[in-house]
Amino acid sequence: MHRRLFPRAAALLALAVTAAAVGASGATAESPTPATTQLRATIDTILADSRLAGAQTSVVVVDTDTGQTLYDRNGDRRLVPASNTKLLTSTAALELLGPGHHFSTDVHTTGKRRAGLLSGNLYLRGGGDPTMLAADYDALAAQVAADGVRVVTGNLVADDTRYDHTRLGPDWTWDDEPYYYAAQVSALTVAPDTDYDAGTVIVHAAPADRAGAKPVVSTTPSTGYVHIDNRAETVSEGDTSISIEREHGGNTIVVTGQIAVGDEPASDWVTVWEPTGYAAEVFRAALRRHGVRVLGRTVLGEPTPEAAQQVARHDSMSLGELMTPFLKLSNNGHAEVLTKEIGRVLSGAGTWSAGLTAISEYVADTGMDTETLRQRDGSGLSRRNLVPATEFVDLLAAVRAEPWFATWYAALPIAGQPERFVGGTLRSRMAGTPAAGNVHAKTGSLTGVSALSGYVTSADGHLLAFSILLNNYLTASVKPLEDQIAVALAGHREDAASAARVAQVAPPAVPETPRTPEGVECSWVKPITC
Repeated sequence: MHRRLFPRAAALLALAVTAAAVGASGATAESPTPATTQLRATIDTILADSRLAGAQTSVVVVDTDTGQTLYDRNGDRRLVPASNTKLLTSTAALELLGPGHHFSTDVHTTGKRRAGLLSGNLYLRGGGDPTMLAADYDALAAQVAADGVRVVTGNLVADDTRYDHTRLGPDWTWDDEPYYYAAQVSALTVAPDTDYDAGTVIVHAAPADRAGAKPVVSTTPSTGYVHIDNRAETVSEGDTSISIEREHGGNTIVVTGQIAVGDEPASDWVTVWEPTGYAAEVFRAALRRHGVRVLGRTVLGEPTPEAAQQVARHDSMSLGELMTPFLKLSNNGHAEVLTKEIGRVLSGAGTWSAGLTAISEYVADTGMDTETLRQRDGSGLSRRNLVPATEFVDLLAAVRAEPWFATWYAALPIAGQPERFVGGTLRSRMAGTPAAGNVHAKTGSLTGVSALSGYVTSADGHLLAFSILLNNYLTASVKPLEDQIAVALAGHREDAASAARVAQVAPPAVPETPRTPEGVECSWVKPITC
């Protein structure tokens, strides 16, 4: 991996170049302009909110055009960043793998072929693609059939050896395991829909046509890999209270609660136990539909022989395109796959350890002081991740010079934009304010942890980089306070009229945002109560 000019030195040069402009406005760290003084007073007032009583806060704002620090509250304090960790993972992936990087899933054969008979094994080799749908496995099966294979005397081998077999992050909370945001990581997996939550199935519970009967339960994709234990009941009237949860250590999914006759089906995303087997089962079913019979058993985790012949292949969307569902929807699985893929490509080891080492080296190149932070996974689900706000701002300022920056900036959630793949996790926040359509930022949420880091263009056209990390609060949500800060930044102006208003003003009003469960980025997508 190449080493580049250390950005902090470059930043000093930039500050020297802009010193005249900054001096003309009268702004220095010791002597800020009246407008900056007012901004600082406004943010101080927001952070004095009683919802943050006893909590820890770290907030930094920098004008990336001038290098001036507009605000710094505990900027060097290490706090849990939740999904703001994805800022490190995503930028490292774009730099180290490249926006044009693809994941490939292919099918190989071994043994002799005569007419439609294959006297050998069929190998389904995973390349880490987190966007593989049942339809993609169907297309692979169609290619196998088109190649003339009709009967396979050997086994169907599911090759997931591109990555190691450590399925869950070492620090992840055990009771998160059934939920879509903590899916097991494998180089061979299935996503149920175009949210691309790999390693999950969507379970649907529709009411029966009469009270007293069990709801009708189905899955997307349709698969026999999971077993449904349906304990729920259809009732004549009342609120739907369906619970869908997988039991630990296997693929039994228990459905409990009630649903009223005539109600819309209840649905939830549930992780599977061992996603490699899930992919193999979906592929075997697709082979049957296309007239290909595999007489042997399904074998998991064996490598594809070097001499095997390729008969089918599927390439994913590019990494640049993947950034949209990854960052807009804060997809934890994408972050972990990218971490292992970075390790595999750079060092030949598809492990968390190898990937995190490479990410650390890259972000150090951008100017982050990696001696002051700790990254334990790619997504931020671990509570042992610790990053100071000032380091996030250093990263945000530095990556503006990267050739892929426009792609990455567009993939960040955008405040107040209702389309899911535009606004993402900020789609219902800051609407109707100067921050709407302006703030591009990564959200972060765990119980007692909230974060927002990204960019906002000020009222006088300067691109500000900011990081807001809030930990150890007891209230349901502090996201409205993050939004108030972002709106204040959007309205900041270093002109004469603004400078004349030095009195502290009330924080800007923004709509309330819903509370957020553990591990979930709220306000955009899943059928959960936020």
